[in-house]
Amino acid sequence: VGAVLCLNGLWLLGKIGDNEIAVIDLFVGGITLLVSLYLAFGPGADEASIKAAALTLLFTFTYFWVALNRSNGADGRGLGWFCLFVAITAVPVTIQTLQGATTTWGIWFGLCWAAWAVLWFLFFLLLVGKKPIAKLVGAVTVAEGVLTGWVPGYMLLNGLLK
Repeated sequence: VGAVLCLNGLWLLGKIGDNEIAVIDLFVGGITLLVSLYLAFGPGADEASIKAAALTLLFTFTYFWVALNRSNGADGRGLGWFCLFVAITAVPVTIQTLQGATTTWGIWFGLCWAAWAVLWFLFFLLLVGKKPIAKLVGAVTVAEGVLTGWVPGYMLLNGLLK
């Protein structure tokens, strides 16, 4: 997820072409779709895993929609409205996550949801509001890719966060 955010940020900054960015969005969208299906329908699925699946699908559809828009020439307004829906959804998820946080990872994850809510809202402003903020959104996307994806992912994989 860190890679897809960083690369989408670089795309917004004009460092990656439209035809290329779809590759990572389709790849990560496919992986998150598989993870969501396993969480929702796999062995031991329960309310918590189904909720995790539903929240993961918010990312999945965003990645797939970005990839689709790069191939069909859409102006992005539909994606922008979806981003507003997700940004609003992420607010109570942030609050619930922070209220239930008992570890460093729990707090970090709650703050990540807050950051993602802001990012999805920025995409709404960019795509629907047609605000001239592509460079800002690109920079925020790269930063969130590093701070909410790559760094915590690396730390979790190496047992540095619990």
